[in-house]
Amino acid sequence: MGKVGVALAAGCAVAACVVAAVMVGRTVRRRSGWRRVLRVLEELEEGCATPVGRLRQVVDAMAVEMHAGLASEGGSKLKMLLTFIHNLPTGNEKGIYYALDLGGTNFRVLRVKLGGERSSITELDVDRKPIPQHLMTSTTEELFDFIATSLKDFVEKEENVPEPSQGERRELGFTFSFPFKQISSSSGTLIKWTKGFSIEDMVGRDVSQCLQEAMSRKGLDMRVTALINDTVGTLALGHYHDEDTVAAVIIGTGTNACYLERADAIIKCQGLLTTSGSMVVNMEWGNFWSSHLPRTSYDVDLDADSPNPNDQGFEKMISGMYLGDIVRRVILRMSLESDVFGLISSKLHVPFILRTPMIAAMHEDDSPNLEEVGRILQDTLEISEVPLNVRKLVVKVCDVVTCRAARLAAAGIVGILKKIGRDGSGGITNAKSKGGGSMKMKRTVVAVEGGLYTNYTMFREYLNEAMVQILGDDVASHVIIKATEDGSGIGASLLAASHSASSSSTSSGI
Repeated sequence: MGKVGVALAAGCAVAACVVAAVMVGRTVRRRSGWRRVLRVLEELEEGCATPVGRLRQVVDAMAVEMHAGLASEGGSKLKMLLTFIHNLPTGNEKGIYYALDLGGTNFRVLRVKLGGERSSITELDVDRKPIPQHLMTSTTEELFDFIATSLKDFVEKEENVPEPSQGERRELGFTFSFPFKQISSSSGTLIKWTKGFSIEDMVGRDVSQCLQEAMSRKGLDMRVTALINDTVGTLALGHYHDEDTVAAVIIGTGTNACYLERADAIIKCQGLLTTSGSMVVNMEWGNFWSSHLPRTSYDVDLDADSPNPNDQGFEKMISGMYLGDIVRRVILRMSLESDVFGLISSKLHVPFILRTPMIAAMHEDDSPNLEEVGRILQDTLEISEVPLNVRKLVVKVCDVVTCRAARLAAAGIVGILKKIGRDGSGGITNAKSKGGGSMKMKRTVVAVEGGLYTNYTMFREYLNEAMVQILGDDVASHVIIKATEDGSGIGASLLAASHSASSSSTSSGI
């Protein structure tokens, strides 16, 4: 071999070494990057861990905060608002009742015919209408005149519906999903507008009275007999179908809970008397907080970036509004730590671009190549050609975040049961009958509404599993979680019926 050949061979060898070195370097960097990503996942799992012992600490904290909120105004993160609702539907209600559900840019009007037996809704008519945008910032009279006109049109289109007897009026349950202070079961003053509404002259005014006056102006003879929020409506609907229903929880875009409390346990209103000896309490549990809640750096950052920092802490960990954004923040952190997702997509910096229904779709993707995961990453986050192992990583992130949310929601529910003595903490036969014998634990039903529970299978399974783990098999067999639908509509009409029959729907009658 001549000098040229030797030089050429040596050059090839050097080139081969360089290529090999580059390949090895890339492999090392890839492995190093993958290890960093796995470390991010491990930290997330550790931060979101909800062992049964910790969940029971959350249960105890929830019950303590409930006691404090009932003892004094401002005594707890939980507002524990009195609703003055003390007659829940029994199934004996009979007749035709109406509901108005106002909670956003649309409103619904419902007519329900009740047959006088439990779960006997014989007829249901619903009309949905958008609210013109200009009315959302106009005046009280203009907004409610529009709603009253729609109510009147709905009534006038009725077929085969008898007119009320002489001396009787049509009766309406009004679901008003904005912050208001309850004055009686049928009245309350607006605290502030949300969801794009801004009608300044209505703040501080009685919501029911505003509607009542508008109906009078339009010649509609109808009376508001119940003013509620959607959670109370869910409890009413649950109780109508099952008399053992003692609490209701909404787990959807937002979250809240209410339950039936003994009147003598409401210390901040001593001497409160009700015809039933109990009252529905609206917890506003989204604002619950405890040092036992497993909080991560992603939760801290999400809270700091939100319009309401240091507020609604529980809601930000368990509700559909926020789960998708927690997952987005984790994926962004992984992208910053490694190139497993390729170049960092600008979409990863957009808050709330990843919505919780997308999380559910990725989490429950059972295709061999996780095609739905790849599609959502491509279409929503503009991350393309994601390898299968990285798609599996995304699914795992969804699983960790969802599992924590569902298990914490379960702990919150058990906290309510503990407060009212339905968690079996003293044993299944802890209660004593008047004759001195022991009584078995009562059957207990919790009504649950909201897409996160009803539509997200893995969330529902994790919640139900945690209920059994916290309560134990024996006690859990007495506790039933029942999915309901349309508490804000049907539930409101049922409360119009139950408070019509009671004729004591104002605070003076309690």
